[in-house]
Amino acid sequence: MNRSITPDLRENVVWFVTGSQGLYGEETLRQVAAQSRVVAETLAATSAVPVTIVWKPVLTDADAIRRLALDANGDDRVVGVIAWAHTFSPAKMWITGLAELAKPLLHLHTQANVELPWGEIDFDFMNLNQAAHGDREFAYIQTRLDLPRVTVVGHVSDPAVADRVGTWARAASGVAALKTMKVARFGDNMRDVAVTEGDKTEAQIRFGVSVNTWPVNELGAAVDAVSDAEATALAAEYDALYDVVPELRPGGARRAAVVDAARQELGLRAFLEAGGFTAFTDSFEDLGALKQLPGVAVQRLMADGYGFGAEGDWKTAVLVRLATVMGAGLPGGASLMEDYTYDLTPGAELILGAHMLEVSPRLTGAKPSLEIHPLGIGGKDDPVRLVFTADPGPAVVVAMSDLRDRFRLVANAVENVALPHPMPKLPVGRAVWRPAPDFHTSAAAWLTAGAAHHTVMTTQVGVDVFRDFAKLTSTELLVVDEGTTLRDFEREVQWNQAYYRLAGRL
Repeated sequence: MNRSITPDLRENVVWFVTGSQGLYGEETLRQVAAQSRVVAETLAATSAVPVTIVWKPVLTDADAIRRLALDANGDDRVVGVIAWAHTFSPAKMWITGLAELAKPLLHLHTQANVELPWGEIDFDFMNLNQAAHGDREFAYIQTRLDLPRVTVVGHVSDPAVADRVGTWARAASGVAALKTMKVARFGDNMRDVAVTEGDKTEAQIRFGVSVNTWPVNELGAAVDAVSDAEATALAAEYDALYDVVPELRPGGARRAAVVDAARQELGLRAFLEAGGFTAFTDSFEDLGALKQLPGVAVQRLMADGYGFGAEGDWKTAVLVRLATVMGAGLPGGASLMEDYTYDLTPGAELILGAHMLEVSPRLTGAKPSLEIHPLGIGGKDDPVRLVFTADPGPAVVVAMSDLRDRFRLVANAVENVALPHPMPKLPVGRAVWRPAPDFHTSAAAWLTAGAAHHTVMTTQVGVDVFRDFAKLTSTELLVVDEGTTLRDFEREVQWNQAYYRLAGRL
């Protein structure tokens, strides 16, 4: 049974709009329309762009531009607009429309031809192919209006251009998903923890995310409403999908714990579906009538596309859902993660990441093991969980911190590695990684930024997608990657502090 809520990004629509003016006459405008159609169709045909691109008629006056912006705003299928000033499109006629536009914008700086036909160029050619300065006029008014946008430069036949447009489209899809996102918090944050707190009202203003709390006993009631037959049937699915340890198999001494875990999954899923939630949190300090801290239930829900944050960490739940949407259709997955402990062998430092139970099996292509072990906290029955190690390969870990006057995203490019040694006494989902540019710089930069200890790990998308998301939502982003030096990073933190506080007051 398909229970996934990971979206099909082809259902998201991006409008391709082209600017010109009536000065050039109908024949030139017909050529503009034909050429812009080719550009739009080229982008639409490439697998690098995951959304549906729809060409719109050429815009030549302020009323048409304003109406297009309002129409885009009113269409929930539209997640963004790609704009190209094909010929010279006087920018003052764009002011009202751009000021009204509430959807993510990509400025595509391109032209119809790759090579110049040097021996054939006349002023008819120049009038038709003048995006080189027409787009500069268009970019000026975007800058004057202080519009968040992404700019992509190059010919659409270049795969790198299609890749950049696709990256923006994924970020725009993430922006759209957050606009209607609802997060259910079962209980509150873990007591006395600072970084998992945050301004939920500001999150709704900035991103559109609605974050509210429900008593954990309401979840308990949903779990109790699951029939024995339903729970038993889901437990049988677990048997087919995972390597189940003997004590949890049918007839095993602890089989009842698997049925209880399946009941939790079904109850959680029913609660989330009924409320239209795409993310949730829980806390081991507030489990009410639940028999065990949800382990395999949370892991499977993340694998199906739900965001999750442990210990009431709703900001990380938002990030997990965001990364899932932006990575839709790509191999790999997104998961709650936490930097837990280090291997500090000089020159071969590694980070071991995990959580108590809740790491998504989307991080591995191997078959997880379904196991039961004591937890030691929470005061409940031993929880059932999936045990595995994330596959080797590139990944990104991203955290969100609330700095009172803004949200800060911090992203670190990392490389997951194979488990260096067996860990038979750590039966959880986990990842082991080597951070860029090196352990010492990465850790010092992370601490300098005040970045959270809970993160989303994604093996589907890279830093560029989060960079575009940050641009489109005017959110601070600090990146730690191969080019990072601690000296420059510390300066960027200081500069950002001044910039964002000044910009906020303006």
